[in-house]
Amino acid sequence: MATLDRHHIPLGVFYAVATTIVASTAAATVKYISADGISPWLIVWVQYGLCTLLLLPWLCRHGGRALATRRPLLHTVRSLGGWLGFTCYYLALPHIPLVDATLLRSAAPLWVPLVVLVGMQQRIPAVRWIALLGGFIGVLLILRPGQHGIHGGHLLGIVAGLALAVSMATTRALSSSEPANRVLFYYFGISFLASTPMGLAHLQPVSPQALAGMVYVGLSIFVTMVLYTRAYSHAPTTLIAPLSYAAVPVAGLLDWWLWRQLPDGVALAGVALVIASGVLAVLVGALRAPSAMSGTADRQRSEH
Repeated sequence: MATLDRHHIPLGVFYAVATTIVASTAAATVKYISADGISPWLIVWVQYGLCTLLLLPWLCRHGGRALATRRPLLHTVRSLGGWLGFTCYYLALPHIPLVDATLLRSAAPLWVPLVVLVGMQQRIPAVRWIALLGGFIGVLLILRPGQHGIHGGHLLGIVAGLALAVSMATTRALSSSEPANRVLFYYFGISFLASTPMGLAHLQPVSPQALAGMVYVGLSIFVTMVLYTRAYSHAPTTLIAPLSYAAVPVAGLLDWWLWRQLPDGVALAGVALVIASGVLAVLVGALRAPSAMSGTADRQRSEH
């Protein structure tokens, strides 16, 4: 049954697209309620508080031993990377179009090789450098620094993508030895603590509509994680990973529908270049993984 599930391509695509829709509507919700004066600092604090509460039953069932780890530093780096990524993303949303913020954050896979090179001292294949260069040119086409200067919101979007890349790279490292719920609890708990000072500093009266929006944003993390996991259980990485860029056209539709904002031709060319470069980076990584495994197997056979 599991084998059949993994090869249920249409269902995998459905879950992947649903993931992008939920994530994009959550981002639009942040932008919408921020326009009513709700601080993004408060939104991100409530988000991580809700997520931590939702994992407390798991912790109560398994006790403190469930949090025992030999990699506390890596958990901290992964958690702060994810927290900084979401915080900068939410802070950018009130100031730049939703599609720009979404694209700059979605460019995280392009920055992962740099994180791996700097933080883990691993070589980067030449093809990935090409993808990285293409993505960087695409970002410049969107920002066009020589025309009006770079808006602070765009800089926040870039930092969000870089921070998410740190989170992605360290999550891969943790997944080899740590169970998923432990990684999530450390992530949510540390992020909640990191958010608390600014969250408390921005406490304010909240309307029922804004409160409902914040609850939706918080719950969306859990929903997207469930959908994302199911997508990968039904279809291969080479198909599912590039579909994450579907968040960009979804964000563009929401921008047009809610705020009547549309990117011009140059920005659209930048969007296309970033997406193409990101897909190339994903495909290169997927193609290299089997060859690396084959090389490891060959070495093991030669040792015996």
